[in-house]
Amino acid sequence: MTASLREPRFVMSNPPVPIPLRILRGNPGKRAFRRGLEPERPAEPPEPPPFLVGYAADEWWRVAPGLHQLGLLSVLDVGPLSAYCQAYSHWRTASETLAAMAERDGATHGLMVKRASDGNPMRNPLVKIAADAASDMVRYAAEFGFSPAARTRISAGVAYEPPGGKFSGLLAE
Repeated sequence: MTASLREPRFVMSNPPVPIPLRILRGNPGKRAFRRGLEPERPAEPPEPPPFLVGYAADEWWRVAPGLHQLGLLSVLDVGPLSAYCQAYSHWRTASETLAAMAERDGATHGLMVKRASDGNPMRNPLVKIAADAASDMVRYAAEFGFSPAARTRISAGVAYEPPGGKFSGLLAE
């Protein structure tokens, strides 16, 4: 077959990385960053939206200051961070409820429940809720760069300090 008759080939690429995160990771290739419009970055971490309550609000106050300090939290990031915090709340609530059920159920540890219709065992719906919320959390965490893999690529401080030469310290700086 000739090249013109072939099916088009689609190459999947990595999703774009926010510029502040790219700066923290370093720029070994020394390529210029293509800067577009930068969203407003408030002087202080933004307050959580009023609909975030309980565990979700607690998680907001746990992660938002760190993201803000790294320059990764703008006014446009409130929605995605809220979604992460809400997923965290769902995961934690489902996990705590499963743990309480596990204490009462020595056989299946809360992973199985009886159907109301016929009494047959079935998977506990809380297991699916916890798994889905955990999956959502990991996906949102990767967007903000605070997954374990993303942290290994971030260098927030000086990564390498060259040793002093034989003339170091002779001149006042």
